[in-house]
Amino acid sequence: MPFLRGKGMNKPLIVVNFKTYASASGASAEQLAIAMQGYCNGPARMVAVVSAFDLASVRSVAPDLEVWTQHLDPVGQGSFTGWLEPSTALHRGAQGTIINHAEHKVSMDHVTSLKNQLPDEFPMCGCAADLTEAKHLAEIGPTFIAVEPPELIGGDISVTTADPSIVRDTVAVVKGINPNVRVLCGAGVKSGVDVAKAVELGAEGVLLASGVTKASDVTAVLSDLVSSLA
Repeated sequence: MPFLRGKGMNKPLIVVNFKTYASASGASAEQLAIAMQGYCNGPARMVAVVSAFDLASVRSVAPDLEVWTQHLDPVGQGSFTGWLEPSTALHRGAQGTIINHAEHKVSMDHVTSLKNQLPDEFPMCGCAADLTEAKHLAEIGPTFIAVEPPELIGGDISVTTADPSIVRDTVAVVKGINPNVRVLCGAGVKSGVDVAKAVELGAEGVLLASGVTKASDVTAVLSDLVSSLA
């Protein structure tokens, strides 16, 4: 499964950002990925967003799970110490990437250059803090745009409850600029109710992290997340 084509393309997405949580790094990342893989044939398109360090091992233990990397830099192979060079990430199993996350902001020029360097069918999800960023990203045309108000990230209240208008308005703005871009929403998403509300507001999936990565019962949380989509 180099890049996902056909199968699963029209399913709502549940994208789990592993970040660098101890509960989602190294051997723990592998166990979490195995748990997520158990839901790959369900009603959602499951995506694990892992550290570049964990790409190869996660792909090895969960070969049916779609795996993205957390960041890439628009550089080639050469004198780029410390940068995340795309072709090596692909070689290590990356099947997509997020970019411009609230915890790793970049310029729009960075996003544009990266998009131009990646294979055409390689999914890229640009993260937007607000409508202005969503508009700029839509003009670049990544595969996905995830709207995530930074003040709600890691919190107990989902964006779908705290600020449903930003989800609805982001969908309208993005689709008005580029109808091919798919919109996700994140920040505080933790339950199947949040996923259902996101879809109701026009999003095509969710991007979440701690609701899964810090869960005491990962299987129960994953089951709940997909429950509204069955």
